[in-house]
Amino acid sequence: MADPRPLLSLDEALALLREGAAPHALSQSEELSTFDALGRVLAQDVVSTLDVPPEDNTSMDGYAMRAADVAAAGTLLPVSQRIPAGVVGAVLQPGTAARIFTGAQVPAGADAVVMQEQCEAVTAEAGSSVRVNVVPNPGQWIRRRGEDVLHGATVLDRGTRLSPQALGLAAGVGAATLQVLRRPRVAVFSTGDELVMPGHPLKPGAIYNSNRFTLRGLLQAAGCEVTDLGIVPDRLDATREVLRRAAAGNHLIITSGGVSAGEEDHLRPAVLAEGTLQNWQIAIKPGKPLAFGSVRRSEGGAALFIGLPGNPVSSFVTFLLAVGPVLRVLQGMPAALPAPLPLVADFDWPRPDKRREFLRVRLGAEGRVELFPNQSSGVLTSAVWADGLVDNPSGQIIRRGDVVRYLPMTSLIGN
Repeated sequence: MADPRPLLSLDEALALLREGAAPHALSQSEELSTFDALGRVLAQDVVSTLDVPPEDNTSMDGYAMRAADVAAAGTLLPVSQRIPAGVVGAVLQPGTAARIFTGAQVPAGADAVVMQEQCEAVTAEAGSSVRVNVVPNPGQWIRRRGEDVLHGATVLDRGTRLSPQALGLAAGVGAATLQVLRRPRVAVFSTGDELVMPGHPLKPGAIYNSNRFTLRGLLQAAGCEVTDLGIVPDRLDATREVLRRAAAGNHLIITSGGVSAGEEDHLRPAVLAEGTLQNWQIAIKPGKPLAFGSVRRSEGGAALFIGLPGNPVSSFVTFLLAVGPVLRVLQGMPAALPAPLPLVADFDWPRPDKRREFLRVRLGAEGRVELFPNQSSGVLTSAVWADGLVDNPSGQIIRRGDVVRYLPMTSLIGN
């Protein structure tokens, strides 16, 4: 029998998820060494306590001089000093040059640097000189004080997920430690007597539990502290008990499958008994069913609950589209999906679905998008082969050469 409920659009579902997750946003923070903060989310702005660079410095090995002292190519200037990086030179006297190396502070009195390839060192009994073979312009090859960062500037905003380059920027303005949000604590478990862990023999009718590994990995990539509660027997009492344990120490509970109204699907009545639950049908493919709610804690408050579809690719894609934004809301980051890239399709898609589709694809020759041949929601090899998804509007035919909306997997996993 067809489900009489209208399908929600993905945008409608995301709005409801954001609204439901917002009251649960994390507020507790901790101070970490900048060395150890990769992937964490800033709880406070990082404000520079200095100019970067702190003084004018040279971006080239060469010679510092006054541009006015070189009226013509071939001018010979005596070399009055040598300034390596980390050494502050003396005031440059008019009519002289200073040998200088990349990153060194430009001496007072100099207003230009000529790279060493455009100079010739001349050594004589009277001392060292340099022949300048070009006429310099004032300011050339000089990085000005504060041209990267000014004192007092906010260089990283609260809510930023710290990338390697962000850590470098924080260190560059002198931040030895950073105030970051606590990691989201997420419990994940599987329900189903048919599920078997790898390493154990498969009985007739059994399957290996791939979703447990996929979801755990996605949560770890997103910077979560993961509590894996294993496989729960298909019994209502066991399911209610594990929900209570999951809620006690976690912000979010994630499951896959088992939230329908079947006689052996105990997750739905268990969540309703322990909290609240909304079952949605979302107009996307793969990943139509989604459950969202909360599980009460005995000490007060509640943990969020998201029930994903059971098919491996449906579970994977729905995590990227729905769980990822919820995790971002919890950490105070923008929850919108990343903007797609317009790329050219190297495939035909003549029979589109009525739902908005997310096709497993990868970049091929000349930056064109190739399609995995089997788009079934049970074919997990498509998610491994792919490096992105094509966000295809409902009913949209794709012909080779059409421009499609490409979402790189790297922008959806652990963002």
